[in-house]
Order: sequence, then structure tokens, then C-alpha cells
Amino acid sequence: MIARDPLMALMTKKIIPSSLLVLILLVTGCGESKNLTKTEPQVATFSWFEYQGDDEMFRSSLDEGQFRNPILSGYYPDPSVVVVGKDYYMVNSTFGLYPGIPVFHSTDLVNWTQLGNAIDRPDMLPYDDVLHAGYLGVFAATIEYHKGTFYIMNTCVYCGGNFVLTAKDPAGPWSDPIWLPHLDGIDPSLFIDDDGKFFVVHNKEPDDVKVDGHRVISVTEVDPITFAARSEDITLIDGADPAPYNTTHIEGPHIYKIEGQYYVSAAGGGTGLDHQQLIFRSQNILGPYLPYDNNPILTQVGLSKDRKNAITSTGHTDIFKDANGDWWAVFLGTRAYGLDKHQEGPANFHTGRETFLLPVTWKDGWPIILESGKPVPLIVDRPSLPDSGPAPRPTTGNYTVKDEFNDSKLGFEWLFVRAPYTTWWQTGEGSLKLQPRSDRIGHLSLFDYTPQPSFIGQRVAHMSATATTEMRFTPETEDEEAGMMALQNDFFYYAFGLGLSDNNETVMRVRMRNKMATLFNSETLVELPVTFADGAPIYLRTTLDKEKISFAYSLDGNTFISVLENADATVLTTAKAGGFIGAVIGLYAEGEVE
Repeated sequence: MIARDPLMALMTKKIIPSSLLVLILLVTGCGESKNLTKTEPQVATFSWFEYQGDDEMFRSSLDEGQFRNPILSGYYPDPSVVVVGKDYYMVNSTFGLYPGIPVFHSTDLVNWTQLGNAIDRPDMLPYDDVLHAGYLGVFAATIEYHKGTFYIMNTCVYCGGNFVLTAKDPAGPWSDPIWLPHLDGIDPSLFIDDDGKFFVVHNKEPDDVKVDGHRVISVTEVDPITFAARSEDITLIDGADPAPYNTTHIEGPHIYKIEGQYYVSAAGGGTGLDHQQLIFRSQNILGPYLPYDNNPILTQVGLSKDRKNAITSTGHTDIFKDANGDWWAVFLGTRAYGLDKHQEGPANFHTGRETFLLPVTWKDGWPIILESGKPVPLIVDRPSLPDSGPAPRPTTGNYTVKDEFNDSKLGFEWLFVRAPYTTWWQTGEGSLKLQPRSDRIGHLSLFDYTPQPSFIGQRVAHMSATATTEMRFTPETEDEEAGMMALQNDFFYYAFGLGLSDNNETVMRVRMRNKMATLFNSETLVELPVTFADGAPIYLRTTLDKEKISFAYSLDGNTFISVLENADATVLTTAKAGGFIGAVIGLYAEGEVE
């Protein structure tokens, strides 16, 4: 995916302007070390974590033969599907969060069960330099299958470039990355022709950039074992001219061979409200490719800004044929709120780019996902496929899930900010224990040190959601704090925790950070003194309701006392924070070193 924000170019090219260098030097203390030691502070113990989602658009009932969009709600962008017999496997991108690239399975395309994560070993990718800022890390993943082997292609921006993973079982283990140093750009996708030749199609910046957002789609033949280049990189589609439809920032390409013809499908228009899907066709894999006269084949551009339950920014599509011969498309979209207030620029959403499913129809040899001017339907007729049955964990609709931490391993849905190289958490027997550490969200330095905080979270999957936890924690110094955090990235978040005030009083505290240049620290919005017996539980609750966020605590688990109501939740949106990701909410613990 391509950003219009200058931070993307700054970080991916490893160029930091002198003004930013001075700022970072001033605010990070230059000599900060990540290897300092002290007596460990008290562990924060969480007995359970409950997430409840309740969106109005999900309250309508479904008939037996219908399904609900999105099929994966919350931060699951850039879907890619491979068909293996009567089974369907899907992957999504994860950027700066770990584990990376969730792998899902379904037999009906509606109910999806997560099998694991393709990036599930901390040393698989060098996350050390990856800001969790929505611009860097694990970009759009694609999945393919050939003769008993699964392939995932991906880009780790600012952490290695393009690579491929292989596995015999989609649940893993996946191989270590096979790096593709000969392949420039991002968004690689594997195509295997009828004769067994392997090709990688991808996005890259041309040598001669003619307009802002000028990108090209290119293809290279590669060795099927080593993935070394077997040909030059040949340009298939040049996105220099945005007319008559928007090809700027063209990205996320796939090649398909259908009835003897080659198709290139790619997203254009950037990642915002102009995002759309384009299709091109050729008799030869190397081109020339002609565009469909009625491009785009999927867009929400031009629809009323005040429409109810608006889906926006649709694109980054993968099309496929099911076991019955019917065609489908998975694509990303966003459920925006306050869209009518954002006539230009990004719309508000904290659920990120989600995965949608629609049938594909064919007209004169061209695939069409949605006719121009039609909104994405939220309720669709189900595929005529064997029912997978409900997934172990819901992926759409209104639901409540509660983790009581009885397993010795965290569930696949839990995410870290960057990969943990040490184990500072323990789960099992009814508790999750987090070790307070000096690593904190957004505390950076110039010395190849991007912190890996004691934070574990899961995707916010609803516009209106409530997260509640039971915690035991006794802060012993002013630097120690533990609780619940709602996080968009390293620089935009809310922290709601138990700590000590300047006068050594135990307080419930809400902190917020809403920009990169705030001395790399958060702002304390409120502190409320609290008294409870040593070792007794305290219950924390965070409530999101579109643009509002509220925080409350309880001493008995029933009666909650407000700490802060109706604060600005747009801090958790890409409209404020930039980037491509969605918010996560979870648990954290902090403690300084001496």
C-alpha cells in the first residue's frame, strides 16, 4: 500500500530531516540504554478480559440463506484467498503488530476460523526498527498454493523488503523468509502459469516519476525454488495518467489466467476515499494490457456523503472461483462515521480496514464486483457451499468474548507491538501476568531501539464497544502503572491505569497522546484518588462509541465510577493518526529502571 503522508517516504528511505533529528535527540536523552536493570516491580495480574461489541448496523436479523458484511470486522486489511479443493484460506496484513499475517480457513466463505499466524517466531522478521505508525512493517500479504506447498508473499517495509514464506500446512509452521533483493517496491503476488512457470507481480516506483503517486505494476519470472530472478522486471501497467479513472498509487496487483486470457487486477486512487479496483486484460502475460472501458469494477466514490452505514475506501481486491464454479471477491473497506463532515481528506474510523465479500459477475469477458453508484451491501446471499459452522471466535456481527486466561498460550487474536524477544508475560490457570518494564509505547531513540512495551491487545471490531478487565496491582513508585490501553499507534493512544501521584497517592489515571511531536510523552488528562485493600481486585472499563471514549473503574465489579467521560476517540482513527491500520485495545504494565 502507498501512503501520501511524508512520514512513509521518510522512514522507508531511512531519511530523517535534521529538524526531526534534533527533536528526537532532545526528547530521548541520547544516551538512553535498553539494558538497565533494577529490582523488578510488582507484576500486574489480570484475571480476565472481556470485549463486547454492539453496532447498530449489526442488529438486523439474517435469513437462513444470508451472510453479513464485513466477514472479518476490525483491523483485517488487504485480504487474499487461495482455493484448495473445497477449502479456502485467507491472509491479511498486520504492519507493526506481532504475530503477523493471520491465516484463516473456511469451507463456506462466511465463517472463518483462524488457524494461526504465518509470522509467529520473533526472529522471523527484524521488527526492531519498525515504528507502529501504520506506515511500516508487514504490508499486504498474498497466498497461493501449488503441488502441496502454500506460498505467502509479502513486504516488510523498513525491515527487509520483499519476501516469500512456504508451508506444507497453512496452520504452520511457515518457513523463514526467503528474501527477494532483486524485487523493488511492495505488494508482491505470486502467479503460477499453466506451464509451471513462477511469476511475481508487484508495485514499484518508476525511475521517471511524472506525477504525484506515480507507480507502475511490473512482473518478473522467478525460480520456483530459490525465487531468484529469471527475467528482467517488465512493466505491465503505468499509472502515470490518472484519466479517465484514477490510477495514481496503483498497488496490490494480482494476475489471473481465465479462459486463456491474462488479467491484472490492482487498486488505484490511494488508500483513502478514492480507493477503487481496476482490471486490465491481455493475451500474453507480459502484455500489452488493455483496461476495461468501464473501470473501476469496485468503488464507492461519488456516493452520498451522508448515507447510512457508509462503507468507504473499497479496493485491494482478490477474486477467485469457488468449488461450484461461482466467482467471488474479497476486498477491504472501512466503516466510517461522520463522513459528511469530511468532504475532503480521510474519514473517521477506528475499526481499520476490514474484509468484505461479494459475488463477481462477468460481462463481455470482464469481472464486475459492484456496478458504479451502488453502495456495498451489508447483507448478501450466502454461497451454495458446505456450512463451516460457527467459528470458535466470532469475526463479525455483535458479540461478546471473554478470555479467562486458562490456557498456557495466548489465543491467536492477541497482538504485541513489534515482536517480543524476551518473555515478560505469563498466562494460564486463570490469570495473565504482565511484568512492568521500562519499554513504553512511543519512547524512541536514535540508536536502533524501538521499544517492545509490556502490552497485549486485540483488534477493536466495532464502532461501539466495551472492554472490561479485573486487575490486581499495587504500584510502588511513581513510574509504575498498569491497566488498559486503547492504541492506534506509537503516537496516538489512551492509557487508563492504576498508578501513584506526585504525593504518593494511589490514583486511577487517564493519559492520552495525540501527536508525534509531544516530547515523546503522553498527557495526563485526569487523576482520581482511589482506595482499596492491598491485594484486592480493581475492575477497569473502557467504552468506545464512535467519536467518544469513556473510562470507569469499580471495586466490586458491579458499580462503576466514572473517571473520564466522552473524551475524543478520534485520536484512535487514521483521520488523526494517518497510516493504514485500526485500533487495538488491551492490557499494559509499565515500570521504570534505576
